Amino acid sequence: TSEEEEGSFDPIPRTPEDSEKESDDEKEQESRLSEEARIQEEEDAEELYRDVNINQGRGLQVTQNVEDTHVILTPFADAVSAIPGIVHQYMDQHMKEAVRKAVQIQTDRLQDSLQRENDEFLRNIDENIKKVLKGL
Repeated sequence: TSEEEEGSFDPIPRTPEDSEKESDDEKEQESRLSEEARIQEEEDAEELYRDVNINQGRGLQVTQNVEDTHVILTPFADAVSAIPGIVHQYMDQHMKEAVRKAVQIQTDRLQDSLQRENDEFLRNIDENIKKVLKGL
């Protein structure tokens, strides 16, 4: 048994007769697959090229928008940073005006009050002079 197995053992591998046909079919299938892969790669490359071309146009527009936005942002940032100064100037102006008006109102009230006192004083003097003159 062991001798039979050893005697029947063939150290040179042999391929069955049908395996050559299968081998040719495999080669043909590999050839078809590699052709399909090549075609797919070409299509992918063309699609990528189209995408790049399309995106180049868009990229220029985006770049332009970014540049335009930057131009717009710079004056905006300057305007924002100028706000405290504008508010300060506005407050100074309006505070000065408010103080001037308050002082004017107080001055007017004081003048009115003093004018009334003065008028009353003059009436009293006038009455006293008339009394003195009647008594003479």
